[in-house]
Amino acid sequence: MLNVLEVFGLTLALAHFTVPLAYYAYAKLKWLKRPWNLSIDENYKPKVTIIIPTYNESKLIEKKLDNIYEQDYPKELMEIIVVDSASTDGTPRLVEEWAREHPEVSVRLLEEPIRRGMNPALNFALKHVPGDTEIVVFTDADSFWPSRALKEIVKYFADPVVGAVTASILPGGSEGGGEIEERVYRGYYNILRVSESKLHSTPVHNGALVAYRLELIQRIGGIPEFTGNNDSTPASIIAFMGYRALQVDDVIVWEPIIKNQFRRRVRRAQHLLLSFLKAKQYARNLGVHAKSLFNCIWRVEWYLHVVNPWLLVLGLLLLMGGFVVYGSLIALALIGVGLALTALRDYRTWILTQTALIVAAVRNIWTKDIIWSK
Repeated sequence: MLNVLEVFGLTLALAHFTVPLAYYAYAKLKWLKRPWNLSIDENYKPKVTIIIPTYNESKLIEKKLDNIYEQDYPKELMEIIVVDSASTDGTPRLVEEWAREHPEVSVRLLEEPIRRGMNPALNFALKHVPGDTEIVVFTDADSFWPSRALKEIVKYFADPVVGAVTASILPGGSEGGGEIEERVYRGYYNILRVSESKLHSTPVHNGALVAYRLELIQRIGGIPEFTGNNDSTPASIIAFMGYRALQVDDVIVWEPIIKNQFRRRVRRAQHLLLSFLKAKQYARNLGVHAKSLFNCIWRVEWYLHVVNPWLLVLGLLLLMGGFVVYGSLIALALIGVGLALTALRDYRTWILTQTALIVAAVRNIWTKDIIWSK
């Protein structure tokens, strides 16, 4: 017979797994196959400014610029701004050389004297965006797009209700282990984010390619600097304004898997948790918060990111308490089953994701990791 600690521990552990699974299943079954209900126009081609923040990207920056140059989009409607934060490896020089070799595309290099973090750099770059730009795109130097990515992203902005659009992510180019887990992780969340977007908006966007209606970014005063992300926070604020913030499934961009992939996931989780803790109040303080279906999505995702990981921790502690206090072998057996299940790929991937959120929450107590070491 289960003792009281085992009952509560098992209940919390089951709640930890069943709530997100039920939400995922419901979103996939009910929302994913919905039409976008948007006026999407393949021929819509506004002026676009692409901003690339860099810090010691000499190994990637020329390849990144080549990738943007190869976009199936009119060169006269596309501008590139590279904002460099005090690189020491010659990144600015490579940008200047590339620009001289490609005079048919507008390239502007902005250099910061010190490294302040990505969002301050992007806000610095936003001050130099031409007045005729309609859409501003942020992208990481280590992410790469298919040739139709920009054209496919922009078409959604033909509908004035769309304020932000991000691509789905396909991980690859592994320099270390964990590629299978990363693909499972991305596959799960790509489906969930697109499903949420079909209903209204998703609160989680991807820095590999995230596009905004410039007037909305300007209306909220640029990229909020209380978190290190340039994607989820401004997109969520725009969604709180009543606009739609989408992750689309017809644009998939490639992002390499690096050796310290878990460390990168923890850093992203830190910034995402800060977004969930502060973005809604930020929108209210600006006086732009409006009621919409996004508020319902936000509440569920807030719970899944801020609360749900700790149910697993508390459930495990209670089960351990059942063994220590009552000497129960049942508690020990349940913990053993949980450990044995890590042999299953999907379960192991989920545990790694929850671990990243827990580590991120703890790290946020003493460091927000806004400026990270490479």
